[in-house]
Amino acid sequence: MASFGAPLTLGLAAQSLGVRLDGDDLRIAAPQFHFLTGKSLEKLKDGASVAFLAQLSLSPEVNAPAIKRAVDRFIVSYDVWEEKFSVTQTGMERGKVTHLSSTAAEAWCLDRLAVGIEGIAPDKLFWIRLELRAEDPRDQAGVVGDAGINLTRLIEIFSNPARAQQSRWEGIAGPVRLMDLKRERRGSRSG
Repeated sequence: MASFGAPLTLGLAAQSLGVRLDGDDLRIAAPQFHFLTGKSLEKLKDGASVAFLAQLSLSPEVNAPAIKRAVDRFIVSYDVWEEKFSVTQTGMERGKVTHLSSTAAEAWCLDRLAVGIEGIAPDKLFWIRLELRAEDPRDQAGVVGDAGINLTRLIEIFSNPARAQQSRWEGIAGPVRLMDLKRERRGSRSG
């Protein structure tokens, strides 16, 4: 199922959203999901860093409230001389990677999102929603503080529609069941 919204929204067909189990976590891959484009890419090539807020959520119906979610923040920068991207993950899990193509940087961000599946019955149908937004500078003060990332504030941001000028992307897949998903064993990180 595809999800379409305002002109700045990319709808992603379900068959393009690869869903898999990684230990006790659900992860996604979306090779057709490109967010280092448009205004965000222009800012990066002008030497600015761009922060992206991401949410991966599970719900029992396509438009129902999430029963599980993972939220994170990624800061992307661009080396104009090497023409490569760097990404820093600043949420609960932290990480940094450098010297990536745009496609590899996007894939790295999405691969770092993981939703814990504890408590979900293997035969229960559910929907997966991926939401990603370029961070609005007005939200940064509430999200980033001395203690790090405020996850409650990140969830609140995704509970509201994106601002008109805010670039955003969304993908929906489902319904799926845990028992039908490909299982990998890379580690356990519940979100």
